[in-house]
Amino acid sequence: MKIAVLTDSTAYLPKETREAYQIEMVPLSITLDDASYEEEIAVDAEEFYQLVRNSKDFPKTSQPSIGYMTERLEKLAKDYDAVIAIHLSSGISGTFQSMQTAGKMVEGIDVYTFDSEISCSPQGFYVVEAAKLAQAGTAPEVILDRLNEMKQTMKAYFLVDDLAHLHRGGRLSGAQALVGSMLQVKPILHFVDTKIVPFEKIRTQKKALKRLIELFDQEARTGKQMKVTVIHGNCLPLAEELANELNERFDNIELSISYFGPVIGTHLGEGSIGLGWYYV
Repeated sequence: MKIAVLTDSTAYLPKETREAYQIEMVPLSITLDDASYEEEIAVDAEEFYQLVRNSKDFPKTSQPSIGYMTERLEKLAKDYDAVIAIHLSSGISGTFQSMQTAGKMVEGIDVYTFDSEISCSPQGFYVVEAAKLAQAGTAPEVILDRLNEMKQTMKAYFLVDDLAHLHRGGRLSGAQALVGSMLQVKPILHFVDTKIVPFEKIRTQKKALKRLIELFDQEARTGKQMKVTVIHGNCLPLAEELANELNERFDNIELSISYFGPVIGTHLGEGSIGLGWYYV
């Protein structure tokens, strides 16, 4: 059985990684100043944050249409027997549900959908693992079992620098945003039951970063091997500082640095930092 692995752009996998593991990608889009951009194709993260700084509008995001997904699956059906489709959390986007619908509409290929219940590079962890197993000839059901095993220890926390993005995106009331900004609150968010919810509200970025490290330490002190990702919203120096501290403190981690692209960056904003991991 020849198996394709497909994900969406919010996994933010580098192009060379997608090519190396033959990973298919469907893009989500952002609209800004009456122009629409497919992320990872028409606009990259750095360009996106520059566009936002120069615009008075707030970006809007959209998922791939069912028609687009159907066309991609029909093309894959010419060369593959099955596809493992791994998407961002169903609680923050309808991309997963759309792929489920598209999969039922296309003949000649078995579509196995997987709700990552997360996004960004933690989502990418699932995708790369699935691609490695697919290249090794692993059956789709076994691949899904492995992904569900990974989900048991997959965690991610996000530190938002500016509450205005959550407010403008409809995720925070005006009063909360005003008070939070005045108090310099840096909310730490995480995924619970597919949705992004507050974990803690902490004063100042320095204290919030310290708290992220504390949360990670609780997991890493077990000594188990872990894959770790530091994710940034156009603030690479801060991400590198956090990554260096983690690498100095722990010898049981394999760490990479990734980024919040246009779609997720629309909601979290520039200056955001994330930390994700799972036990290998």
